[in-house]
Amino acid sequence: MTIQAQLVDIHHRQIRSVNLSVEDGQISKIEEIASDSSLPYLLPGFIDAHVHVESSMLVPSEFARLAVVHGTVATISDPHEIANVCGMEGVEYMIANGKQVPFHFFFGAPSCVPATPFETAGGEINAQDIEKLMSRSEILYLAEMMNWPGAVNRDPIVMEKIEISKKYGKPIDGHAPGLMGELAEKYVSAGPSTDHECFTYEEGLGKIKLGMKISIREGSAAKNFEALIDLIDEYPEMIMFCSDDKHPDNLAISHINELAARAVAKGKDVFDVLKAACLNPIQHYSLPVGRLREGDQADFILVKDLEKFEVLGTYIQGQKVAEDGKTLIPRIKNEVINNFHTSLKKPEDFRISSSGTKVRIIEALDGQLITPEIKGEILVKNGLAESNLAEDILKITVVNRYEDASPAVAFIKNFGLKSGAIASSVGHDSHNIIAVGVDDESICRAVNILIEAKGGISAVTGEKEEVLPLPVGGIMSPEDGYQVAEAYTRIDRMAKEMGSSLNSPFMTLSFMALLVIPDLKLSDKGLFDGKRFKFTDVFL
Repeated sequence: MTIQAQLVDIHHRQIRSVNLSVEDGQISKIEEIASDSSLPYLLPGFIDAHVHVESSMLVPSEFARLAVVHGTVATISDPHEIANVCGMEGVEYMIANGKQVPFHFFFGAPSCVPATPFETAGGEINAQDIEKLMSRSEILYLAEMMNWPGAVNRDPIVMEKIEISKKYGKPIDGHAPGLMGELAEKYVSAGPSTDHECFTYEEGLGKIKLGMKISIREGSAAKNFEALIDLIDEYPEMIMFCSDDKHPDNLAISHINELAARAVAKGKDVFDVLKAACLNPIQHYSLPVGRLREGDQADFILVKDLEKFEVLGTYIQGQKVAEDGKTLIPRIKNEVINNFHTSLKKPEDFRISSSGTKVRIIEALDGQLITPEIKGEILVKNGLAESNLAEDILKITVVNRYEDASPAVAFIKNFGLKSGAIASSVGHDSHNIIAVGVDDESICRAVNILIEAKGGISAVTGEKEEVLPLPVGGIMSPEDGYQVAEAYTRIDRMAKEMGSSLNSPFMTLSFMALLVIPDLKLSDKGLFDGKRFKFTDVFL
């Protein structure tokens, strides 16, 4: 196979017209030809430097089918979502499923499963499991070390996992939201070498000066591109792009190509942008992905221009996997694994006896994972605490899906629902059922729909019900990715018609139980203060 194109040589910062020859999945020859500006541009493929494939609600084989359309050839994939549900079986599932399609899935060994002892998870990855995983060629790194207090204070269990990774010479991903100064120094000195959780320029700059690579994140919920992109001007070698968590409707539209286009539109140097989008992850993780040189694996893309990066074709190991907006990866039969053991609930399970009207409230912020603790007043009827719709203060619940237990209930602001409830069994990191609603009956209906389906997302209002089943671990669908994206779009639209003004209400909902991100979150065991790392009372 021979391709004529304008090769974008990121290494030497030049563009030249070439004939590129591919034999047996490798680039056999690159021959310069007379300059021809009408030819498409030839680039290394895009790489997502940190993503939880499970958050796309698609199994890896279906994620790949959508991602290649946007020029993505590889992902640095942390499988800790399915590991929290099914333990080592879940990690094995992701590796096996991903191997069945022409795409580079590079998985890490989940470092924090369960994420904290303050919630109920369905699986555990201990140091012995880390050792087994690290000995495998498919595992390239220790996935995000979310227990930053453990790393800072040199907790023996945390350090054992880090030392295992160092023994195998594999990098350690970080997760240290808001950490700066001395705490950041102690965290970095423990071993983590990347961070995707920075949400200010100053934080990112401080961590770069400590030697960390910064993955600029733009997902369906957390969006840090605007705050961080200027770091690329002085530190192009230290920047990567990632999505972290991307829902199927967004993945159907764009991926890392969107970040490249936005960066160039802001006046960033195109070679620096492509270094971040294509090459820096290869270098940092020592990935077996082609860099568009003679002798390299034939992993590359053709794009129409270097502004919008409209993808004309994607090639992985010399195989064309996408062309003109269409995936060429065929569907495969996807197996189903799960861990879902709880009984149907009753409306009274979600009642809270009032000890006053003033409460601590989780403040959901659109486009952010951090949730400040604010104070507010709820309504009290017959001694029971109720939502205050006038102030947009709604009930939120987390229901243990691994065993029968009483639901945890608290209050949240900014979901905006005027009727009904929405629920999801995608609840980071332990993936218990999480729901927000205006009344106990609606919350109960939304939760029970998911219990009956053994996982998914749901919305209920009046007589109307919508559900997207996610039978793989209660967090992924084995069905066609584009059909899942359409179904997600419908239920997302319904949530917004019910009053939610959030850009991605279900993605935002999924992070309201993520205890490792401050300030205030809810686990199946109760309201949690993420700054002090302990439970707190709902009522003031």
